[in-house]
Amino acid sequence: METLLIPASLLAGGLLAVQAGANAQLSKATGSPFAATTLQLSVGTLALLVLALFTGTLTAVAALPHVPWWHAVGGVASAFYVVSTILLFPRLGAIVSVGLFIAGQMLASFALDVTGLAGGSPRSIDAPLAVGMLAILAGAAIIVKGQSGQQSQPVAGKAGWIVLALLAGAVLPVQGVVNGLLRHDLGAPFVVGAVSFLVATLSMAAALLFSAAVLRTPAPTLQGLPAMPWWGWLGGFAGAIYVTTVFTAIPVIGASAAVGLTVAGQQVASVFVDRHGWFRLPKRDVSALRLAGVVLLLAGVAVIKLL
Repeated sequence: METLLIPASLLAGGLLAVQAGANAQLSKATGSPFAATTLQLSVGTLALLVLALFTGTLTAVAALPHVPWWHAVGGVASAFYVVSTILLFPRLGAIVSVGLFIAGQMLASFALDVTGLAGGSPRSIDAPLAVGMLAILAGAAIIVKGQSGQQSQPVAGKAGWIVLALLAGAVLPVQGVVNGLLRHDLGAPFVVGAVSFLVATLSMAAALLFSAAVLRTPAPTLQGLPAMPWWGWLGGFAGAIYVTTVFTAIPVIGASAAVGLTVAGQQVASVFVDRHGWFRLPKRDVSALRLAGVVLLLAGVAVIKLL
Protein backbone atom coordinates (compact mmCIF):
# COMPACT_ATOMS: atom_id res chain seq x y z
CA MET A 1 0.00 0.00 0.00
CA GLU A 2 2.87 2.35 0.80
CA THR A 3 4.21 1.96 -2.75
CA LEU A 4 0.84 2.92 -4.22
CA LEU A 5 0.37 5.94 -1.97
CA ILE A 6 3.52 7.66 -3.26
CA PRO A 7 2.31 8.10 -6.88
CA ALA A 8 -1.25 8.60 -5.60
CA SER A 9 -0.13 11.57 -3.49
CA LEU A 10 1.74 13.04 -6.45
CA LEU A 11 -1.37 12.65 -8.64
CA ALA A 12 -3.65 14.11 -5.94
CA GLY A 13 -1.44 17.19 -5.80
CA GLY A 14 -1.63 17.52 -9.57
CA LEU A 15 -5.41 17.53 -9.35
CA LEU A 16 -5.21 20.74 -7.31
CA ALA A 17 -4.22 22.50 -10.53
CA VAL A 18 -7.41 21.13 -12.10
CA GLN A 19 -9.36 22.33 -9.08
CA ALA A 20 -7.89 25.83 -9.40
CA GLY A 21 -8.76 26.05 -13.10
CA ALA A 22 -12.28 24.75 -12.54
CA ASN A 23 -12.87 27.07 -9.59
CA ALA A 24 -11.75 30.05 -11.69
CA GLN A 25 -14.53 29.27 -14.18
CA LEU A 26 -17.06 28.75 -11.40
CA SER A 27 -16.06 32.05 -9.79
CA LYS A 28 -16.52 33.85 -13.09
CA ALA A 29 -19.93 32.23 -13.62
CA THR A 30 -21.24 33.10 -10.13
CA GLY A 31 -19.42 36.39 -9.65
CA SER A 32 -18.24 35.31 -6.20
CA PRO A 33 -15.26 33.18 -5.09
CA PHE A 34 -17.14 32.37 -1.87
CA ALA A 35 -20.15 31.06 -3.78
CA ALA A 36 -17.92 29.16 -6.22
CA THR A 37 -16.07 27.40 -3.42
CA THR A 38 -19.32 26.60 -1.60
CA LEU A 39 -20.69 24.99 -4.77
CA GLN A 40 -17.42 23.16 -5.40
CA LEU A 41 -17.38 21.73 -1.87
CA SER A 42 -21.03 20.71 -2.20
CA VAL A 43 -20.21 18.73 -5.34
CA GLY A 44 -17.34 17.02 -3.52
CA THR A 45 -19.61 16.16 -0.59
CA LEU A 46 -22.20 14.61 -2.89
CA ALA A 47 -19.59 12.63 -4.82
CA LEU A 48 -18.12 11.15 -1.64
CA LEU A 49 -21.56 10.28 -0.26
CA VAL A 50 -22.38 8.45 -3.51
CA LEU A 51 -19.09 6.53 -3.28
CA ALA A 52 -19.84 5.65 0.34
CA LEU A 53 -23.27 4.40 -0.71
CA PHE A 54 -21.92 2.23 -3.54
CA THR A 55 -19.17 0.77 -1.33
CA GLY A 56 -21.67 -0.08 1.40
CA THR A 57 -19.93 2.07 4.02
CA LEU A 58 -22.54 4.83 4.38
CA THR A 59 -23.84 3.20 7.57
CA ALA A 60 -20.63 4.34 9.29
CA VAL A 61 -22.33 7.74 9.63
CA ALA A 62 -24.28 6.26 12.56
CA ALA A 63 -21.07 6.15 14.62
CA LEU A 64 -20.44 9.90 14.30
CA PRO A 65 -22.19 10.88 17.56
CA HIS A 66 -19.80 8.62 19.47
CA VAL A 67 -16.48 10.07 18.22
CA PRO A 68 -14.68 13.08 19.75
CA TRP A 69 -16.22 16.20 18.21
CA TRP A 70 -12.91 17.61 17.04
CA HIS A 71 -12.24 14.51 14.93
CA ALA A 72 -15.15 15.61 12.72
CA VAL A 73 -14.29 19.27 12.12
CA GLY A 74 -11.21 18.90 9.91
CA GLY A 75 -13.15 20.46 7.03
CA VAL A 76 -12.96 23.88 8.72
CA ALA A 77 -9.33 23.97 7.58
CA SER A 78 -10.37 23.94 3.91
CA ALA A 79 -12.64 26.93 4.42
CA PHE A 80 -9.95 28.75 6.41
CA TYR A 81 -7.45 28.16 3.61
CA VAL A 82 -9.80 29.39 0.88
CA VAL A 83 -10.83 32.51 2.79
CA SER A 84 -7.15 33.21 3.46
CA THR A 85 -6.29 33.04 -0.24
CA ILE A 86 -9.07 35.52 -1.02
CA LEU A 87 -7.75 37.90 1.63
CA LEU A 88 -4.03 37.43 0.95
CA PHE A 89 -3.72 37.52 -2.83
CA PRO A 90 -4.62 41.24 -3.08
CA ARG A 91 -2.35 42.10 -0.13
CA LEU A 92 0.75 39.94 -0.65
CA GLY A 93 0.30 38.87 -4.26
CA ALA A 94 -0.09 35.35 -5.62
CA ILE A 95 3.64 34.59 -5.74
CA VAL A 96 4.46 35.42 -2.13
CA SER A 97 1.20 33.92 -0.83
CA VAL A 98 1.75 30.56 -2.54
CA GLY A 99 5.35 30.44 -1.33
CA LEU A 100 4.24 31.08 2.25
CA PHE A 101 1.47 28.47 1.94
CA ILE A 102 4.05 25.85 0.90
CA ALA A 103 6.38 26.88 3.73
CA GLY A 104 3.53 26.60 6.26
CA GLN A 105 2.54 23.17 4.93
CA MET A 106 6.05 21.79 5.12
CA LEU A 107 6.90 23.24 8.54
CA ALA A 108 3.68 21.85 10.01
CA SER A 109 4.33 18.46 8.38
CA PHE A 110 7.84 18.44 9.83
CA ALA A 111 6.45 19.13 13.31
CA LEU A 112 3.80 16.42 12.94
CA ASP A 113 6.38 13.81 11.93
CA VAL A 114 8.87 14.72 14.65
CA THR A 115 6.22 14.63 17.40
CA GLY A 116 4.51 11.51 16.09
CA LEU A 117 1.16 13.30 15.81
CA ALA A 118 0.87 12.27 12.16
CA GLY A 119 -0.10 8.77 13.24
CA GLY A 120 3.24 6.96 13.23
CA SER A 121 6.17 6.74 15.60
CA PRO A 122 7.99 10.02 16.30
CA ARG A 123 10.76 10.52 13.76
CA SER A 124 14.12 11.78 14.91
CA ILE A 125 15.55 14.79 13.14
CA ASP A 126 18.09 12.80 11.15
CA ALA A 127 20.13 13.96 8.17
CA PRO A 128 17.69 12.78 5.44
CA LEU A 129 14.74 14.53 7.08
CA ALA A 130 16.68 17.76 7.65
CA VAL A 131 18.25 17.79 4.18
CA GLY A 132 14.96 16.86 2.50
CA MET A 133 13.05 19.61 4.30
CA LEU A 134 15.69 22.21 3.41
CA ALA A 135 15.58 21.06 -0.23
CA ILE A 136 11.78 21.34 -0.34
CA LEU A 137 11.77 24.82 1.21
CA ALA A 138 14.59 25.91 -1.10
CA GLY A 139 12.69 24.47 -4.07
CA ALA A 140 9.57 26.39 -3.06
CA ALA A 141 11.60 29.60 -2.76
CA ILE A 142 13.13 29.05 -6.21
CA ILE A 143 9.68 28.36 -7.70
CA VAL A 144 8.41 31.64 -6.24
CA LYS A 145 11.48 33.45 -7.60
CA GLY A 146 11.00 31.89 -11.02
CA GLN A 147 7.33 32.85 -11.44
CA SER A 148 8.01 35.95 -13.47
CA GLY A 149 5.19 38.10 -14.75
CA GLN A 150 2.74 37.24 -11.98
CA GLN A 151 1.22 39.40 -9.28
CA SER A 152 3.40 40.33 -6.32
CA GLN A 153 3.24 42.97 -3.62
CA PRO A 154 5.76 44.45 -1.16
CA VAL A 155 5.62 42.60 2.15
CA ALA A 156 7.30 45.18 4.40
CA GLY A 157 5.09 46.00 7.39
CA LYS A 158 2.72 43.12 6.67
CA ALA A 159 3.82 40.70 9.39
CA GLY A 160 0.23 39.86 10.34
CA TRP A 161 -0.65 38.85 6.78
CA ILE A 162 2.54 36.79 6.52
CA VAL A 163 1.62 34.90 9.71
CA LEU A 164 -1.88 34.30 8.31
CA ALA A 165 -0.39 32.84 5.11
CA LEU A 166 1.87 30.49 7.08
CA LEU A 167 -1.09 29.38 9.23
CA ALA A 168 -3.27 28.86 6.15
CA GLY A 169 -0.67 26.49 4.78
CA ALA A 170 -0.09 24.80 8.13
CA VAL A 171 -3.76 23.87 8.66
CA LEU A 172 -3.79 21.62 5.59
CA PRO A 173 -1.55 18.83 6.95
CA VAL A 174 -3.26 19.23 10.33
CA GLN A 175 -6.55 18.65 8.53
CA GLY A 176 -5.11 15.45 7.07
CA VAL A 177 -4.16 14.21 10.54
CA VAL A 178 -7.57 15.06 12.04
CA ASN A 179 -9.34 13.33 9.15
CA GLY A 180 -7.05 10.36 9.68
CA LEU A 181 -8.23 10.13 13.28
CA LEU A 182 -11.83 10.15 12.09
CA ARG A 183 -11.02 7.37 9.66
CA HIS A 184 -9.63 5.35 12.56
CA ASP A 185 -12.92 5.97 14.39
CA LEU A 186 -15.24 5.12 11.49
CA GLY A 187 -13.17 2.86 9.25
CA ALA A 188 -14.81 4.32 6.14
CA PRO A 189 -12.63 6.72 4.10
CA PHE A 190 -15.40 7.97 1.81
CA VAL A 191 -17.64 8.77 4.77
CA VAL A 192 -14.74 10.63 6.42
CA GLY A 193 -14.18 12.62 3.25
CA ALA A 194 -17.89 13.42 3.00
CA VAL A 195 -17.98 14.63 6.62
CA SER A 196 -14.91 16.79 6.02
CA PHE A 197 -16.41 18.29 2.86
CA LEU A 198 -19.80 18.86 4.50
CA VAL A 199 -18.17 20.78 7.36
CA ALA A 200 -16.14 22.77 4.83
CA THR A 201 -19.29 23.51 2.80
CA LEU A 202 -21.16 24.80 5.84
CA SER A 203 -18.14 26.91 6.86
CA MET A 204 -17.88 28.45 3.38
CA ALA A 205 -21.64 29.08 3.31
CA ALA A 206 -21.25 30.98 6.61
CA ALA A 207 -18.39 32.99 5.08
CA LEU A 208 -20.58 33.74 2.06
CA LEU A 209 -23.42 35.00 4.27
CA PHE A 210 -20.99 37.10 6.32
CA SER A 211 -19.47 38.71 3.24
CA ALA A 212 -22.91 39.55 1.87
CA ALA A 213 -24.45 40.79 5.14
CA VAL A 214 -21.50 42.54 6.78
CA LEU A 215 -19.04 43.35 4.01
CA ARG A 216 -21.84 44.15 1.54
CA THR A 217 -20.21 42.20 -1.28
CA PRO A 218 -22.32 41.73 -4.43
CA ALA A 219 -24.73 38.82 -4.23
CA PRO A 220 -23.70 35.80 -6.33
CA THR A 221 -25.69 34.92 -9.43
CA LEU A 222 -26.44 31.61 -11.10
CA GLN A 223 -27.13 33.08 -14.53
CA GLY A 224 -23.63 32.37 -15.81
CA LEU A 225 -23.70 28.65 -14.95
CA PRO A 226 -25.35 27.41 -18.19
CA ALA A 227 -22.60 29.03 -20.28
CA MET A 228 -19.80 27.64 -18.08
CA PRO A 229 -17.79 24.76 -19.58
CA TRP A 230 -18.71 21.36 -18.17
CA TRP A 231 -15.28 20.93 -16.61
CA GLY A 232 -16.00 23.91 -14.37
CA TRP A 233 -17.68 21.39 -12.07
CA LEU A 234 -14.61 19.16 -11.75
CA GLY A 235 -13.11 21.12 -8.86
CA GLY A 236 -15.24 19.32 -6.27
CA PHE A 237 -14.20 15.89 -7.57
CA ALA A 238 -10.52 16.90 -7.66
CA GLY A 239 -10.74 18.21 -4.11
CA ALA A 240 -12.45 15.03 -2.92
CA ILE A 241 -9.64 12.88 -4.32
CA TYR A 242 -7.01 15.16 -2.79
CA VAL A 243 -8.49 15.18 0.71
CA THR A 244 -9.13 11.42 0.76
CA THR A 245 -5.63 10.64 -0.51
CA VAL A 246 -3.91 12.91 2.01
CA PHE A 247 -5.57 11.56 5.15
CA THR A 248 -4.96 8.02 3.89
CA ALA A 249 -1.30 8.65 3.05
CA ILE A 250 -0.13 10.64 6.09
CA PRO A 251 -0.28 7.77 8.64
CA VAL A 252 1.44 5.42 6.18
CA ILE A 253 4.23 7.43 4.53
CA GLY A 254 4.47 10.35 6.97
CA ALA A 255 3.22 13.91 6.84
CA SER A 256 6.39 15.42 5.34
CA ALA A 257 6.49 12.93 2.46
CA ALA A 258 2.74 13.02 1.79
CA VAL A 259 2.45 16.80 1.81
CA GLY A 260 5.74 17.22 -0.07
CA LEU A 261 4.47 14.89 -2.81
CA THR A 262 1.16 16.74 -3.15
CA VAL A 263 2.97 20.09 -3.32
CA ALA A 264 5.33 18.68 -5.95
CA GLY A 265 2.44 17.25 -7.95
CA GLN A 266 0.64 20.58 -7.85
CA GLN A 267 3.74 22.40 -9.09
CA VAL A 268 4.41 19.89 -11.89
CA ALA A 269 0.81 20.15 -13.09
CA SER A 270 0.90 23.94 -12.81
CA VAL A 271 3.90 24.04 -15.15
CA PHE A 272 1.81 22.37 -17.87
CA VAL A 273 -1.22 24.54 -17.13
CA ASP A 274 0.84 27.72 -17.43
CA ARG A 275 2.80 26.55 -20.47
CA HIS A 276 -0.26 25.54 -22.50
CA GLY A 277 -2.93 27.82 -21.04
CA TRP A 278 -5.21 24.97 -20.01
CA PHE A 279 -8.56 25.66 -18.34
CA ARG A 280 -8.83 28.99 -20.20
CA LEU A 281 -6.09 30.44 -18.06
CA PRO A 282 -3.51 32.79 -19.61
CA LYS A 283 -0.38 31.21 -21.07
CA ARG A 284 2.79 31.99 -19.16
CA ASP A 285 6.40 31.22 -19.97
CA VAL A 286 7.87 28.64 -17.65
CA SER A 287 11.34 29.76 -16.65
CA ALA A 288 14.30 27.43 -16.20
CA LEU A 289 14.54 28.70 -12.63
CA ARG A 290 11.00 27.55 -11.88
CA LEU A 291 11.69 24.12 -13.40
CA ALA A 292 14.82 23.84 -11.27
CA GLY A 293 12.72 24.61 -8.18
CA VAL A 294 10.27 21.83 -9.05
CA VAL A 295 13.14 19.35 -9.51
CA LEU A 296 14.68 20.39 -6.19
CA LEU A 297 11.31 20.01 -4.46
CA LEU A 298 10.91 16.49 -5.86
CA ALA A 299 14.47 15.65 -4.81
CA GLY A 300 13.72 16.80 -1.27
CA VAL A 301 10.72 14.46 -1.06
CA ALA A 302 12.82 11.58 -2.40
CA VAL A 303 15.49 12.19 0.25
CA ILE A 304 12.90 12.21 3.06
CA LYS A 305 11.18 9.05 1.87
CA LEU A 306 13.94 6.89 0.43
CA LEU A 307 16.98 7.55 2.64
